[in-house]
Amino acid sequence: MTEMIPLETIRAAQERLEKLVHKTPLERNHTFSTISEREVYLKLENLQRTGSFKVRGASNCIMTLSEEQKAKGIIAASAGNHAQGVALGSRMAHCKSTVVMPEGAPLAKAEATKGYGAEVVLYGKTFDESLAKAQEIQKETGAYFVHPYDDPAVIAGQGTIGLEILEQNPYIESIVVPVGGGGLLAGIAAAVKQVNPKVKVYGVQTEQAPAMYLSKKENKWVTHGVGKTIADGIAVGIPGKLTWKLINQYVDDMLLVNEEDICAAMLLMLERGKMVVEGAGAAPLAALLHHIVPGSDRAAAVISGGNIDVNTISQIIERGLVRTGRRVKMVTWMVDRPGELLKFVSYLEEMKINILYINHDRADRSVPLGVTRVELDVETRNAQHAKEVADTLRKAGYKIEMR
Repeated sequence: MTEMIPLETIRAAQERLEKLVHKTPLERNHTFSTISEREVYLKLENLQRTGSFKVRGASNCIMTLSEEQKAKGIIAASAGNHAQGVALGSRMAHCKSTVVMPEGAPLAKAEATKGYGAEVVLYGKTFDESLAKAQEIQKETGAYFVHPYDDPAVIAGQGTIGLEILEQNPYIESIVVPVGGGGLLAGIAAAVKQVNPKVKVYGVQTEQAPAMYLSKKENKWVTHGVGKTIADGIAVGIPGKLTWKLINQYVDDMLLVNEEDICAAMLLMLERGKMVVEGAGAAPLAALLHHIVPGSDRAAAVISGGNIDVNTISQIIERGLVRTGRRVKMVTWMVDRPGELLKFVSYLEEMKINILYINHDRADRSVPLGVTRVELDVETRNAQHAKEVADTLRKAGYKIEMR
């Protein structure tokens, strides 16, 4: 059988990229191994140049172009990370680049792309609309279109990650990879399966953008609408056709994770891993932490990128704290007389509860005369602690609602 992306092509990309990209760490994480009940290693592409794996595929593609092709410039479409890879790769090759990004692309990614020297065009609500616009510009200008995933040279560049993982730890038994259009998964799977077919390769998508998951399950190329997701890097409704063929040939299974699990994984990476990881990069870890990945073998999670807007980080922290029961909204009612609120707060003090917000409302029409409604935001250790607090207050005679 003739390979669509031969191993020699991926090895050539690895040699080509040797002085341009970092050989990122593959680190075992004790905390995540304990939670996942298997050995978990993190392939830290968030520490890559431009903060994402995308620089590998984009640069490899640009480096294979002729001088005549480069002279006409480079055009690309991206939700953010491919944009930076194209911008850096183009700058290193001394050619002009233009990148079309969705209007809602994270500000940090758009600014970073400009910083690497590319012209940024904001167009469309989704990546797929940006992609169509970029293809339109390509026809008008004759610039070379560097596809974010459905290009053999791009796929080969991403496949160098698979080679690195096997070189860094030959005992890895499964590799878990985030999937949008499929370039990263297709490249890694093609590389790994041609070197060691026994290694399992799994792709992970968010439930909000399951096109490649459905394609694998239905055994045919499928497109699907994209919902609102924190994992903007894999929010792709039209997967690649070449990537789909490779994934269908090499990948063992496709998996889905939900938004809350991705947020929880991002928060854990901040707290336990001491690293900032974007939603797409956290998807494989979310699948491992929530036991969605089959088996209990030695697994590598590809942390694909760390480019995330600071404002989004604060939202992730808030959502993660709420989800894990460490930040709770509490509502109660008490007699409206001096000392009652102080008495209630004393219970919280005894249980080591930190009050973040408190509102004392006696004017609410739904509250009987002589009674006041008290709403609080409090910090607890975890969901179990929050339940213990509520139970203690109820035993003390308070009606408590936890939200």
